[in-house]
Amino acid sequence: MMNRDVISESTKLSLEGKIRFPDVVKRCMESGCERYYADLVAQEKVYYGADGENFRGRLPVPDAPAIADGFDAAAVQAAIRDVQQQKIGYVEFLHRVMRAGCASYTVHIRGRRAVYTGRDGDFHVEKFPDAK
Repeated sequence: MMNRDVISESTKLSLEGKIRFPDVVKRCMESGCERYYADLVAQEKVYYGADGENFRGRLPVPDAPAIADGFDAAAVQAAIRDVQQQKIGYVEFLHRVMRAGCASYTVHIRGRRAVYTGRDGDFHVEKFPDAK
């Protein structure tokens, strides 16, 4: 059974700039979440446990920009690199990927990768930095 409070708190702390992506992944994993889907259009996340349990939570993106029509994989990759190097925080990361046409992303904790998807199904797969 997933610990919904810890998982929801992770999104809140991430938006506030108090924890970073590796901490979110660790907290989600320890709380029974194997993957989550972030819908940037609806501004919500759906979390999934290995046992089929799931729940929906808000992803309130402050001053959210419009999601571009086209998908710019290079711009998505640049935003990923900048957030990994701690040059930007999570909110700026979300702004940049939305402006690059990312409508959603799925973080596969067990698979150690994230898949960023545009409106037309274009996508970019990003392995976690420590994934082989």
